[in-house]
Amino acid sequence: MTDIASSLVRQKCAPCEGGIDPLPASEVAAFLRGLQGWTLDGKAITKTYGFGNYYETMAFVNATAWISHREDHHPDILVGYKEAKVSYTTHAIGGLSTNDFICAAKLDALFDL
Repeated sequence: MTDIASSLVRQKCAPCEGGIDPLPASEVAAFLRGLQGWTLDGKAITKTYGFGNYYETMAFVNATAWISHREDHHPDILVGYKEAKVSYTTHAIGGLSTNDFICAAKLDALFDL
C-alpha cells in the first residue's frame, strides 16, 4: 500500500452537500498515483476488480456496500459474473472530492487483509 493510500484509509468521509469546488486536476492526479488500478473516467474514478467466481464477486459487492454505508458515500457498481466495476464521483459537486479517494483506498485495503 502506498503512503497516499495508507493515509486515505485512515480518514473518514466528510458530509458533502455541495457548495465546494471539485478537486483540481493536480490533486486528482496525485491521488491517482497513490491508488493502483484506478483511472479517471470523465468526472469519476473507476476500477474493475476481477474475481474467481460469482460468489467472490458478490462478497466484494457486499463489502463495498458496508464500507459505503459506514462512509455515507456510495459508488456506482456494475456487477458481472467474475468482475465488479466500481465508479466514484461526488454528485453534489459535479466532480471528485477527497471522499471518492478515501472510499477507493478502503476498497483496495480489503485485499490487504
